[in-house]
Amino acid sequence: MSTSHYVEFTNVDKSYDGRNLVVDNLNLAIAQGEFLTMLGPSGSGKTTSLMMLAGFEAPSAGHIRIAGRSLGSVPPHRRNIGMVFQNYALFPHMTVGENLDYPLRIRKIGKAERNERVRKILDVVQMQAFADRKPSQLSGGQQQRIALARAIVFEPDVVLMDEPLGALDKNLREHLQLEIKHLHERLGITVVYVTHDQSEALTMSDRVAVFNAGKIEQLAPPSELYEHPATSFVAGFIGENNRLTGEISGRDGDEYAVHTDTGHRMIVRSKAAFADQQRVIVSVRPERIRIEQETGALNRFGGTVEEVIYLGDHKRIHVKLADSSVLVAKVPNAGTSIDLKPSQSLSLGWDSRDAVLIPA
Repeated sequence: MSTSHYVEFTNVDKSYDGRNLVVDNLNLAIAQGEFLTMLGPSGSGKTTSLMMLAGFEAPSAGHIRIAGRSLGSVPPHRRNIGMVFQNYALFPHMTVGENLDYPLRIRKIGKAERNERVRKILDVVQMQAFADRKPSQLSGGQQQRIALARAIVFEPDVVLMDEPLGALDKNLREHLQLEIKHLHERLGITVVYVTHDQSEALTMSDRVAVFNAGKIEQLAPPSELYEHPATSFVAGFIGENNRLTGEISGRDGDEYAVHTDTGHRMIVRSKAAFADQQRVIVSVRPERIRIEQETGALNRFGGTVEEVIYLGDHKRIHVKLADSSVLVAKVPNAGTSIDLKPSQSLSLGWDSRDAVLIPA
């Protein structure tokens, strides 16, 4: 068996009413030791997919396997899966040590080995000093560390995490994102992670599956998702972008001429093939747009500054073009001496490699 197919969803459907599919013909292979994130808005099917893998929901059709073993008739407690939830789900009447001992005890592991495993896992999550405390005596971040430790102490085949950091404040969430990422790298466990937070998905994952209306729109490493979104939905959901619609009006090698609906002509480089007169969306990230005094960029636009928003390390500039459409640019505050003010005229530009072509 190929390790690239350690966890497999094959033609999986899920419907609650027999008519509408919450998960629609899901085919997904996850490698052993991979950190895969299911990312998407509420109702996109990501949590339902996770719950089917855990055994809390049954597929309406299709098969789910771990290491080649079909999970069809295997109850949740026999799947050897660790789970981490947003609400921690720790036993309030037990100490931290007892919480970690519990999954080992129900697996009939001997006391000496249980003690050793609990000691080791507390060391891994840097919570050695808290073994005798009750969950109510811990902060939210500490409770989440213990929930994570409990999910991996019995050496599961796969660890599932459902929005585990959603209840924490921004700084702690970002700190724990890196902690979970480093823990995954150190232990080599297979992780399936669910979130609607795009920055979390980009920070932590080996690959991200972007869900929309029960289907995966794109499955790719974070950098590829961000730099080369395959669909209009992915481009809009992952990060900010400016979108201009139009049609292909010519080609020279891998560079396409696009005539936009607003009357602009631009050149966009693309490895994907497009036909003449095909309807397309040109997607340009705000940080790719250069504010030009004397622009040498291939694609150039004149406009008027509508709004300048100061955000610490950068400014967001809203620029109104002659056709009344608005482009958003990000200008770093370090290393730029341009002083931008509302109503000021300016030139914007980007090169052919700075935009992405997407079928409309």
